[in-house]
Amino acid sequence: MKKSFLLIAISLLILSCKKEKSKTENIEPSLIRGEFILIDGAAVIMGKDFIYGVIINEMTKELAEKVEPLQREEYDMVPVVVKGIIRPNDSNGIEKWKEIVEIKEIIGVSAPTSELPTKINSSEADESPNDGIEEE
Repeated sequence: MKKSFLLIAISLLILSCKKEKSKTENIEPSLIRGEFILIDGAAVIMGKDFIYGVIINEMTKELAEKVEPLQREEYDMVPVVVKGIIRPNDSNGIEKWKEIVEIKEIIGVSAPTSELPTKINSSEADESPNDGIEEE
C-alpha cells in the first residue's frame, strides 16, 4: 500500500512539473500593431490603447534597422506589425512600463502616414514685438 501511494505521488509530481514547464515555453506570441521607436537604448511600441516597453534583443535591433530609413526625423515613430510575447513588467531594467513585449517576429514595417508636427522657431533678431504696430 505504501509503495503504490509513493508511486502515485511521484507520478503526479513528475506530470505536474512537465505541465508547468510547457505552459511557460508554449506562450503564443500576440500580433501587435503600433508605432515603434528606439532612442538611446530604450524602445517603445505605442498603439491606440496601449504603450509597451520593448525588451532589447536581436529582433528589436533588426526592427530598429528596418525603421531607421523610414524615419523623417530622430523622434519620428514608424508603424510596425510584429509578433511578440506581452508580459507584466517585473522591472527588468524597463521600469516605466506596466507591460513589456519581447519581439519574436517582424511582420511588416511601413512609412509614417501622418504629417510631422509644425515646428515654430523663435528668433529674437527677426522681428521686434512692435512690428506692424504704429505708435502715436
